[in-house]
Amino acid sequence: MSVSPRRIAVVTGSRADYGLLRGMLGELRGMDEVDLRLIVCGMHLVAKFGETWRAVEADGFPIAAKIDMQLTDDRAETVARGTGIGVTGFSEALATIAPDLLVVLGDRFEILAAAVAATLLNVPIAHIHGGEVTAGAFDDAIRHAITKMACLHFVAAEPYRRRVIQMGENPQFVFNVGAPGLDEAATAPVLDRPALFRALGLGNPSQFLLVTLHPTTARPEADAATVAALLGALASIGDRAIIFTGVNADPGHGAIDDAIRAFVAAHEGRAHLFASLGSERYWAALRLADAVVGNSSSGILEAPAVGTPSVNIGDRQLGRLRAATILDCPAESGAVLAALKCILEGRFQPDTRGEPPYGRGGASKKIADMVRSIDLKHAFPKHFHDLAPAPQERDPAS
Repeated sequence: MSVSPRRIAVVTGSRADYGLLRGMLGELRGMDEVDLRLIVCGMHLVAKFGETWRAVEADGFPIAAKIDMQLTDDRAETVARGTGIGVTGFSEALATIAPDLLVVLGDRFEILAAAVAATLLNVPIAHIHGGEVTAGAFDDAIRHAITKMACLHFVAAEPYRRRVIQMGENPQFVFNVGAPGLDEAATAPVLDRPALFRALGLGNPSQFLLVTLHPTTARPEADAATVAALLGALASIGDRAIIFTGVNADPGHGAIDDAIRAFVAAHEGRAHLFASLGSERYWAALRLADAVVGNSSSGILEAPAVGTPSVNIGDRQLGRLRAATILDCPAESGAVLAALKCILEGRFQPDTRGEPPYGRGGASKKIADMVRSIDLKHAFPKHFHDLAPAPQERDPAS
């Protein structure tokens, strides 16, 4: 008797999470036992962020549904309202697709909307990149909330696995697979410097910095000082080109975007802004840059995988495991400049012989194999997994 393929829906809300999911999507697409349905939402559909859903289609992944969350500005009210609109949109899409499993990644409000809808529709959820801590962003609370709605967990490091279990999740369904984004380091085409800059439509600078800055949503009042510190430091580095990638859609992104655009206009020919580089060009830039600068998770996870040092500014990534190639600094212009000079002058010589905190690749295939084959009847509905009480907590009468 033939068995119907498992219908797996996967959500992507931005260029960032799509880059992390692409390897897994490729694996799932090639499996006869899987009926893959892709749902795009959020930043993918917004013109100012590059309409990156087109890159998804260009990679050959048919889009089963698009959820427009009406992210018309950067006010917190717009993001909150958009999350509610997203819950409605995902409810309709999931009711139509009727997946056996929904796969989500990370900690953004778009993904929270998908998880809420799936929970209320009784659709099992697999969550990638749970258990992490980013104390400088409200993503932290969202990530842990999604963990409590999911029944399968694919984490990037052993401390994160322990934390998910600490949150009451069954260890049998919490898997340390490493970071799926690292797989792109091995599979993305290698562009040399001239090819990269031809693709970007630029000249051919011999040296450049790759810069991404996002809002610090846990302390939005700090964003103006953070972007001023970053741009003040970059203004003092006159011998390198600067490639900015676009800010994300979190509340407060407009002020950061305006400041960067003004900087680029004032440094024409040396500074350049791209809403989205796309995966191939981004990985090439990541490999060829002298340093990655800003507060994006890419500087924490992906840059170390290709050996590029990072200057991580402020508290947005506070709590994440660090590779040896990362320099943390406060959001002060002098501190950012000092960290940059330490790298650019060759004084930063990290010891990279240790085991990398997020593994060495291969996560995408591991996740795809498990979501294809795992017996969901044992994982869902789930039950709270209590940790064994410490001896002093035991009932004396027991």
